[in-house]
Amino acid sequence: MSRVLIVGGKGFIGRHVAGRLGAAGHDVVAASRRMLNLAQDDEARMRERVAGFDALVNCAGLARDERGASMAEVHGEGTARLMRAATDAGVKRFIHVSALGVTSAGETQFQRTKGAAEDFLASFDPNGERLDWRVLRPSVVIGRGGASFDLQLALAVLPAIPSVGGGSWRLQPVHVDDLCALVARLVDGAPSERRIDVVGPKPMTTNELSATLRDWLGLPRTRFVGIPTPLLKLCAALAARFTKLPFNSELVAMLSRGNVGDPGPMTAALGRPPRELGAALALHPACEADRASARLYFIRPVLRWSLALLWIATGLSSFGLYPVAKSYELLSLLHLSGPLASAALHGGAAIDLLLGLLLLLRMRPALVGALQLAFLCVFTLLALGLPADYWLHPFAPLLKNLPIAAALLVMIALEA
Repeated sequence: MSRVLIVGGKGFIGRHVAGRLGAAGHDVVAASRRMLNLAQDDEARMRERVAGFDALVNCAGLARDERGASMAEVHGEGTARLMRAATDAGVKRFIHVSALGVTSAGETQFQRTKGAAEDFLASFDPNGERLDWRVLRPSVVIGRGGASFDLQLALAVLPAIPSVGGGSWRLQPVHVDDLCALVARLVDGAPSERRIDVVGPKPMTTNELSATLRDWLGLPRTRFVGIPTPLLKLCAALAARFTKLPFNSELVAMLSRGNVGDPGPMTAALGRPPRELGAALALHPACEADRASARLYFIRPVLRWSLALLWIATGLSSFGLYPVAKSYELLSLLHLSGPLASAALHGGAAIDLLLGLLLLLRMRPALVGALQLAFLCVFTLLALGLPADYWLHPFAPLLKNLPIAAALLVMIALEA
């Protein structure tokens, strides 16, 4: 058995690869960015980290530029340093996970940076004489734990499924199990071509993919609703700017061009054809947790935003949107007056406003939610001293604290 280092070992593909290789008896180390950072580590540090390993699997990748790590640094420059370091350290086998359809002349930054890495590998050691390398080029990878898979499931459970590109865009999704099985075969030295398109047995449209996922979830068929391409591009731009969803303009551009390949080289290396997606998913039956997670996907941020805006509005109201005299009148019913009442009013308003802003910016949301729940409980206990009218009013201004507390508990559980 081999000692195998997985770069990007804490990501979706990396975790699955680590599990598969570990189950096969290999000594596996799944490296996080802290252990090996393609964007920041120099070649000498990389050489130290990869020394002593027989094989290296590079699963590191970005869907967009991040603070302290750009796609060019990770996909291109970092991969080049990593391959040189692996060669100098005596690593025997190098497996690089790229993506289907990438090229250094591509129209998106993702394609160009991933393509630059492939070009470097081919020029650095064309025949694998110093380092036995392989490039795997997967289409859409399907499996639990994948960010894009979670988004696809969330779309598939909607009452009406969005149909992108008129439902005609073609892709060739592959289950993560088949990708991992291929990596395991290559680590063991199975013969193959240098570059392998990692794809399912046949192409399918985006509508067919959604229908397959809905079937897997055990839900009845539903209708599709067409999404105009300009609207789709606008949504992609907004998602890239304001969310962490695995959805951006580059993905739309790549899918619109088609994402299909020849399964022949993969079949030869794997020793069998890749599984049809429905059959691969059937090996991992969906459960209620899968359906619940998919249904909550779009509700989760809405819950957080609504609670944040409620706290912000409450803070602004106490600072003067609501007549200050009436606020002091309410506090007097709790036997608070003078400086103490002023401190309670403005201090509480400041805390509400701060917690609301922190939650809106998603800064430690679980902790912020716990603080909100604590302050809500304190306020509710203090409100026990108010006249019964405040509790029995038809609009139930204080009884609403009960469902708000429940909403906070749900938000904390989802964000923890």
